[in-house]
Amino acid sequence: MRLHIDILTLFPGMLDGFLAESILGKGLERGLLSVKVHDLRNWTTDKHRTADDRPFGGGAGMVLKPEPVFAAIEQLQTPGCRRIYLTPDGVPFSTATAQRLSGEKHLIFLSGHYEGIDQRIRDQVIDEEISIGDYVLTNGTIAAAVVLDAVSRFIPGVLGEEKSLTHESFTSTFLDFPQYTRPAEFRGMSVPEVLLSGNHGEIEKWRHARQVEKTRQVRPDLLK
Repeated sequence: MRLHIDILTLFPGMLDGFLAESILGKGLERGLLSVKVHDLRNWTTDKHRTADDRPFGGGAGMVLKPEPVFAAIEQLQTPGCRRIYLTPDGVPFSTATAQRLSGEKHLIFLSGHYEGIDQRIRDQVIDEEISIGDYVLTNGTIAAAVVLDAVSRFIPGVLGEEKSLTHESFTSTFLDFPQYTRPAEFRGMSVPEVLLSGNHGEIEKWRHARQVEKTRQVRPDLLK
């Protein structure tokens, strides 16, 4: 089963380099998943390709119109697909959500822009609303890229070494442990002796202790 993702955005060019590089680019090249980026303006019907308008009731900024979004989603959707809106006021994104979405066959990401989208879109053609954090971006295309990257890592074969998934922050209660590589000594700073000992049991104990320590210092909320 291969996951296909459609991304709807007003700025499709923002994803060109992102989709071509690194682990995600290799996964796409090998056919482990597929991604299609669409310009929302392709579903507008006026000569100016208008995708946004002023909000009823007044206020600053513009709002995405319902007509092109409804038309785009209704054309792209398949039975059982998940239609996801990327927005600051959505449900916080997590590793568990990424893993769940990686098991789907088809996802449609709608990128938020300007002051948001017409509420009727959210009411009728959106299944899930996701926020990547408590801050506001210039547009949701960046958020769609973040979610896509996190989801793709759970697709078998994309990472290459599946152990990477089980030894990282947020795959358990704790943050990640410190990592070291060669040389063993650099500018007077030495790698902890336990990591050079070859004693895997002691190494695991040391790593776990460092995880607990860092989590307590940086994210004590996770320990609750």
